[in-house]
Amino acid sequence: MLLFHRLALFAALLITPWASAQKITINYATRTGTTWPLYIAKEAGYFQKYGLDVDMAFAVHPAGIAMVISGEAAMTNYPLEQAMLAGSKGGSLVIVGSPYRKSLFALMAGRNVASVRDLKGKTIGVSQIGDAPYNYAVGLLGKFGLTPRDVQWVPIGTDVNGRAAALIGGRVDATMITAPVYFKLEEKGYKSLANTSDYDDIYAPTVYLFRKATIAANPKLPELLIKAHAEAIKRFYEDKDFALKAYVKYTPEDLADLARVYDRYAKTNTFERVPYVLSASVQYMIDHPVDDRSAAQMKSFDFRTIIDNSTVERLVRDGYFEKLFGPGIKEEEVRKAKLAFH
Repeated sequence: MLLFHRLALFAALLITPWASAQKITINYATRTGTTWPLYIAKEAGYFQKYGLDVDMAFAVHPAGIAMVISGEAAMTNYPLEQAMLAGSKGGSLVIVGSPYRKSLFALMAGRNVASVRDLKGKTIGVSQIGDAPYNYAVGLLGKFGLTPRDVQWVPIGTDVNGRAAALIGGRVDATMITAPVYFKLEEKGYKSLANTSDYDDIYAPTVYLFRKATIAANPKLPELLIKAHAEAIKRFYEDKDFALKAYVKYTPEDLADLARVYDRYAKTNTFERVPYVLSASVQYMIDHPVDDRSAAQMKSFDFRTIIDNSTVERLVRDGYFEKLFGPGIKEEEVRKAKLAFH
């Protein structure tokens, strides 16, 4: 299998030489499993296969959105709710697919907090108010009868490692932490009060987010990036060793812990082989806004103007996913098409 991948990559590089590759930057806003296929696409040469010379740039929210709006980045893989909010402020952005369902995201707390309900009046750390950890925390609080006003929010201004440090340092009573980072916290005696992966009705997908002007100037770019990403997702499911090596090159983790994350992702098919943006996930974001102002903005906006499943639909019609994943993917294509946002 590994030899086959190497031969395929060599053939692709002969067809698409480095000299003709289009140079672009892709933002990734979190050093978690969300970005895993991008790591694989970079390390396995799938971007090059489709004529793209990709630089990957890390920047947390809202810097990732700013990079796309300014044209500094051609694309970002971003949480849906943040992409929808940004896109509804002027309509200059476009969402063209959704390759990821949700993280293993735990609401972690110190030893003095026994349950989610005990967080009433206590502090919860997020990177920014309105970011993905904030929204996931709000979703989990709601499962236990609490509202965002029942706790105090503390913006940390950095990623998962910064939030973990804030919890360990006593700056906050709880915070949202992704695996495998929360594994280490559990070993130190911190408690996992709840996990988004245990609730099917808490939607936390990521999406491919572009500027409309970028696509107008390069109409094939979304298709090329989705194809590279799809090949990386296939490689993820078929080649655990390569997936682990690609991840730790960009985000060093304990391999045993990372293997636990991989196994959970693989078992639950976290990465979408047919990356439609789903109607249910869009509606969830509209129904669970960050605040009253965002609620009004989301409810008044026509998201059909910025959510575009046509690239995925075209790849389905052309048989791309069937050729890549085999005839067994046909049933999934039909099922997802019925659930897709239009």
